Amino acid sequence: MKTMLIFGLGYSARAIARRLAADGWHIEATGSAGTMDFADEDAVRAALERADAVLSSVPPAEEVDPVLARYGADLGGVGWLGYLSSTGVYGDCGGAWVDESAPVGLGRRSARARADAAWLDRGARVLRLPGIYGPKRSAFDRVAQGRAHRVDLPGQIFSRIHVEDIAGAAHAALSAPPGAYNIADDMPAPQNAVIEEACRISGLPLPPLLAAQDVPPASRAFYAENRRVANGKARRVMGWRPVFADYRAGLRAIWEEEGGVI
Repeated sequence: MKTMLIFGLGYSARAIARRLAADGWHIEATGSAGTMDFADEDAVRAALERADAVLSSVPPAEEVDPVLARYGADLGGVGWLGYLSSTGVYGDCGGAWVDESAPVGLGRRSARARADAAWLDRGARVLRLPGIYGPKRSAFDRVAQGRAHRVDLPGQIFSRIHVEDIAGAAHAALSAPPGAYNIADDMPAPQNAVIEEACRISGLPLPPLLAAQDVPPASRAFYAENRRVANGKARRVMGWRPVFADYRAGLRAIWEEEGGVI
């Protein structure tokens, strides 16, 4: 039985852990839902010695990648490294398609771009993820909780990915060469369209349409960037395909899985 050590057992990493465990992997992890404390250096270093593979889902903190800062020197003997990054490393692309050849570090996530580059330098498989959604974390929840916004921004486009497709990509990456891979669905779409589809399926009322200047401050950075994320490299090199090829399929699957209960 092979062992995977996951740094940061959050929403996406838990889906990955379930997928790998079903395939026979033994999972160890840091985080509140994990098997050890990130700060317990003896336990973590012992786990690193046992690990056949290491995956980090820990974002930068105070401009530093916490995993590399504390345990980077202990990663050299691990056979496979993976890192969950963000397509935010590309910055604003004016709605254009962007692939892994595009420059990074030009947007608001400069620390993420540096961490992305540092993991690539170590030979990791870096999965660049757009907006993540799935059960208990979707447009249904935002609409029901009054947190959803429709914004009057014609031409604003985003990419997204269902959490189970992230798990599938991580599984495929176990046999892929090192490098960066965009993991996104096949249909970039305006956020308004996703909210409207969630309301259509659930019967919940549509949120009002806001003018751009009325967007809540916490959401403004999200709407400041505009890009379509191409997933061709992951398809060609890893043989990965999104099960939920667009937001409509993903939302319908969530609605059915949750039994229409929000």
